[in-house]
Order: sequence, then C-alpha cells, then structure tokens
Amino acid sequence: MDDKSPLAFLFGPGPTGKGGALWPRWVFLRALGLIFFSAFYSLAFQIKGLVGLNGLLPAGAYLEMVAHAAPGLLRFWYAPTVLWLGSGNEALMALVWGGLIASVLLTLNVWPRGMIAVCLVLFLSFIGAAQDFSSYQSDGMLLEAAFLCLFFAPRGFRPGLGADRPPSRASLFMLRWEWFRIYFESGVVKLASGDPQWRDLTAMDHYYENGPLPSWIGWYVQMRLPHAFHAGTALATLIIELGLVWLAWLPRPFRLACFAVCTLLQVGIIVTANYAFLNYLVLALGFLLLDDGVFARLRLRIPEPGTVRPVPRWRLALVALVLVWIFYATLVPWIAAGSPALAAPARALEPFRIANQYGLFAVMTRERYEIEFQGSRDGTTWIAYPFRYKPQDPREPPGVFAPYQPRFDWNLWFASLGQLSQNPWVESTEVRLLEGSRDVLALFRRDPFTGAPPPQVRAILWQYGFTTPAEKRRTGLWWWRREIGLYAPAMERTADGSIQVR
Repeated sequence: MDDKSPLAFLFGPGPTGKGGALWPRWVFLRALGLIFFSAFYSLAFQIKGLVGLNGLLPAGAYLEMVAHAAPGLLRFWYAPTVLWLGSGNEALMALVWGGLIASVLLTLNVWPRGMIAVCLVLFLSFIGAAQDFSSYQSDGMLLEAAFLCLFFAPRGFRPGLGADRPPSRASLFMLRWEWFRIYFESGVVKLASGDPQWRDLTAMDHYYENGPLPSWIGWYVQMRLPHAFHAGTALATLIIELGLVWLAWLPRPFRLACFAVCTLLQVGIIVTANYAFLNYLVLALGFLLLDDGVFARLRLRIPEPGTVRPVPRWRLALVALVLVWIFYATLVPWIAAGSPALAAPARALEPFRIANQYGLFAVMTRERYEIEFQGSRDGTTWIAYPFRYKPQDPREPPGVFAPYQPRFDWNLWFASLGQLSQNPWVESTEVRLLEGSRDVLALFRRDPFTGAPPPQVRAILWQYGFTTPAEKRRTGLWWWRREIGLYAPAMERTADGSIQVR
C-alpha cells in the first residue's frame, strides 16, 4: 500500500511526536469511561422505575407496540436494543451491570475498543427502549462520541498510549467536529429562535433558577452578582459559540487559546448547574484540541516516532465509508434539509443517535414550574411524595448532583413546561403510586405512606423562584412558591381495586 495515498493519510495512523495526539487520546478515553460509568450508575437506581415491568413506561410493552407497528427486521431499526432478547427487570439490571463493568475497564485502559463497543451497545439499548426518558441531547452526544471512538481508540488488550497505532487524522477530526457542532449549532439556534432574551442580553438573569436542577451555588451567582455580570456572560456565550470556536480549525496557538477559554466556560457551567454528564463530556472533548507537545511541557513522556503498524487497505476503505457517512449526515440540515433523497443517509442513522444536530438553550425559560405528586386517604389532607433531587421544600437548598442524571426529576421539569396531553407518563406515575409500585417509589426520596398506598393521588403544579438575599436572611428559605392548580386530575383506587379519575 502506498503510505502517501490520501486514504492512508486521512484514515490511517496519524502523526506521532509532539504534534501527535497520544496523550489527548489517552485522557479523553479515560474521561469517556468515567462518563459512561456515571450514566450506568445513574440507571442502576432508576431503570426499573422508569422502564421496568412495574415502571412508568415498561420497555416490554413498548417493544410489543414497535413489533406490531413494524414487523420483521424493521423493528430492530426503529428500536435498536438488546432488550428484544428480554426486557424484564433482570435483563435491565444485567444491562446496567454490564455497562458498569465495561466502563470501569475502559477507564483502566483494558481493551478500550472492546469496552467502548460494549458501553455503546448497552447504552443505546437503554436509549432505544426508554421512550420519553431518552429525549436528551446529552444522550446523543455520548452515543456519537462513543461510536467515533471505535475508530479513534487504540487496538489491543493493554495498549498503553497506543504509540504503534496513533489516532487517524479523520477520527480526531470527527471528534473535534462533534465538539465544534455542540457549540456552534447552539449559538445558531439562539439567534434563529428569535428569543429576545439573547438579543437584549437578559438570558442569564434567571438562568440559574430556571434550569432543570439548580444548585445552591447558582443561587449565590444569580442573587449576589449584578446584572452587568449576567449580561456579560450572555454576550460571552454568544461570542464563544458563534465566533471563538472557529479558532479550533486555525494553527496551534489559536487552537490552544480556544481550549483555554472553552474549558473555563465548561468549568463555570459545571460548578453552577446540574446538567448530568453533558458538560463533562464537552469538557473532555475539548482536550482533543491539545497535542502531545502540551503534555511534554508537563514532563510526560512522549514516545519517539517509531514503527507504526500498517493498516490493510480494505480496512481503511471501510473506515472511510463509515466516517464520511457520519460527516455527511451531520451536514444534512445545512445542505439538504429540503430534499428527502439527499437526507436519506442521515435518516437511516437517526434511531442510533450517532450523527446528531445540537442546539442548547435556544429559548430560555422565563419562569420555573414544578409538578408535585400528593396522596390522600380522605380526599382532604394531601401529603406530598418527596423528591430526591428536584426543588420542593423551600427550606432545602438546591443540591449539586452532576454528573448523576435523575431522569425522572429531569422529565418532570420538562413536563411542567408543557401540557398533560404531551406527557401521559405523569398519569402513569399516579397509577403506579396508587398501586404501590416499589420500583416507582424508589424514584422518590421516601414513601410517605410507608408501604400502604393511599386511595387517592393527584399532581399539583407550583411556581417556584429564588428568594432574595433579604428574604433568605429573614425566613431561611431558598425558594418562594405558589400553587397554580392541578396538573393532572386526581385518580382514585376503588374498593374493587380498579383505578379511575376522581
């Protein structure tokens, strides 16, 4: 094979020495393992309550509907999941434990390509059957990064830095391309949405209290810092997302400056908010802007350029086909959105979430609403089911949970911004509470009815907001709240055990 061919240059082993990316690859793959661990660890405490046999949206029932609507092999495309082999609680926990073990081994650099493949298949299997609990952009970010890492990670069981198989230019480009799109497309949607809060730089004024899961640090940032700071961070966000990230494609000094600024942005977001593993993944992807020369300055050993193991031409061609397909699919919204034929390659990948479009915070939430489930034994005195992570008790400070992702709590925040008709799983929650489902009760902090489910359950909508520093000093409350009314109608368990709307 001609080592100077374009195929080998782009898709074969990349450069080594100080211009290589052995250490950035090593760091990113360890971070990827930890991020996968956080994702599966989060599911260990939730998966049965979310999609288990007695959960809110049972995976088995969903797969039956898919099989009825798409018979034959087409069902595996609509719902790409190993849970077709079994979707009971034992299968769900086997999926979680398999992901935990694989993510630990990936973190320890044991057979990285194999462990990435296991993590990818198992996480996709959850996403493919999780229905409303898998609608987050962060899930697509992780699946896309993991798929690309199948071509980026070194081969072998204990590869170390993988000096004999440096990452290809194309695989490194594709991961940087994902990093770039997360920023740039988020900037584009902010302007395209027409939200005046971005145009008049008030988008950050109430950002810290109105996100899915605020933190107590966010209270101090919002309530103690002046509007000029919040306007400045809104402007800086637009400048970074729409302008500064282009430095990633310029020569090394610009790229390193881009890394420094974007890293500070991600650290700031991580410290002040709870967006699960999203910002940790974006932060880790940013390390791929570095090269081994940066790590050499940290006195880490950089292998001398040596013999690189050749890659068969057929394998290079296969890698080229896949990565070009992914790259094209990510360009479709920009070049072929109005042409079904040109968009077909992108649509073929949609269920796998490995070639995504991103757009974070296009429209900022102006007010905070919370859904609270309450039970009653007499229809007069209602007792709230306490959440683990969501704001509820005004006296309790908002916590710091990321990268842990409580999907039930997150989805309730999204549901509070819409209508019940868009979120029928809220009524499913009422039904499961009336049934006393242990798996669903585990999604809450505790069972206020101590194992004896009440005959009536309802969902109430509240409006919440941060208290001012003066209010907090006077009352000790972190939040003020006022009741809006019913979000979902009360349901009742009758004497014969049936459940009906009250």
